[in-house]
Amino acid sequence: MADQGSNRVTCGIVGILIGSLGVHRFMMGDTTGGLIRIAITAVTCGAGGFIGVIEGIIYLTKSDEEFYQTYIVEKKGWF
Repeated sequence: MADQGSNRVTCGIVGILIGSLGVHRFMMGDTTGGLIRIAITAVTCGAGGFIGVIEGIIYLTKSDEEFYQTYIVEKKGWF
């Protein structure tokens, strides 16, 4: 379970720093979600990058178990 916790923290930090590129979604195996983040950022001239920041903060506020169940097992796409 410790590996999943470090994944949560890593995804959260990456989401905050470069979430506009969808890298945090690619890291979790969600290729479609990552591509959607890139498209949103391109269409909104970068303003869509706030989605990544919000997701990163949400990841960091969840427990390791919640993060794993919600985003890895259930593969929740948005927030």
